[in-house]
Amino acid sequence: MRIVLSDFMSLDGVVQAPGGEDEDRDGGFAHGGWSHPFFDVEAMGAALGEASAATEALLFGRRTYDTMAGAWPDRAGDPFADHMNSVQKYVVSRSLTQADLTWNNSTLLPADDVVGAIRELKARPGGDIAVMGSTSVARLCVEHDLVDEYLLMIEPILLGGGKRVFPDDGTRRTLELVSSTVAATGVLICTYRPVV
Repeated sequence: MRIVLSDFMSLDGVVQAPGGEDEDRDGGFAHGGWSHPFFDVEAMGAALGEASAATEALLFGRRTYDTMAGAWPDRAGDPFADHMNSVQKYVVSRSLTQADLTWNNSTLLPADDVVGAIRELKARPGGDIAVMGSTSVARLCVEHDLVDEYLLMIEPILLGGGKRVFPDDGTRRTLELVSSTVAATGVLICTYRPVV
């Protein structure tokens, strides 16, 4: 399986709370929902739909899992919602237990060896494992060179600070641009893969 990291990203690399005002206020972040004005249904919706079609599993951190589990089960009947509800979900958390995971097809990964568990998932046959949001999990995957593809929607806004998925570890990671599209709202929809 491949790990595909999918993020709405500001021009200065911030991925924190693109979807809602109260999504993630860590560090005093005051720009929740910043992505909405730039969403282009035609271009961005098509890119997300294409990525979803190849996705056989989702990998979440606790906060993103809680948000998604609180939103998607009530949206049955929409093809994207049905897909979100039916695929396997893997959750990284030190505070949740398997019994806390009430969204169907959800599995808690062992907290004592998350990287090993993710490597084991990647070794299985199948389609893509999508990491949507989940900043700490995404960063962990980048740090350990577990990401096979990046789907970045780089939006024309500077947020001046906030959570980023790229580590500040001094390691050089070369990427190849596989495709790019410019949305009507000025968003660059870019797909990158690591150069090996």
